[in-house]
Amino acid sequence: MPNPKSGPVTDDIPAGIKAVKAGRVEFKMDKACNIGVGVGKRSFTPDQILENALVVLDAVGKAKPSTFKGSNFIKTVAICSSMSPGVRIAATEFSKY
Repeated sequence: MPNPKSGPVTDDIPAGIKAVKAGRVEFKMDKACNIGVGVGKRSFTPDQILENALVVLDAVGKAKPSTFKGSNFIKTVAICSSMSPGVRIAATEFSKY
């Protein structure tokens, strides 16, 4: 359910509209530690989708908790359309996290 604490509900409507138009996207993990984020639409060029995917990987990597212990925060990445099988991305793209 939407609530002001998680972000989709706000009392400052003009600021909320401005943030959404600027491209704000929120993500969170589910119980199985999966993150699902939309990185493009059908009308996007491959370069735009690549840029969005890299920005999402960077944002997730920067959101790593300081208490995380281990070498790999992001273990695997797959990209797919809504009704197709996923294609795994090479680990070299996100191994710095």
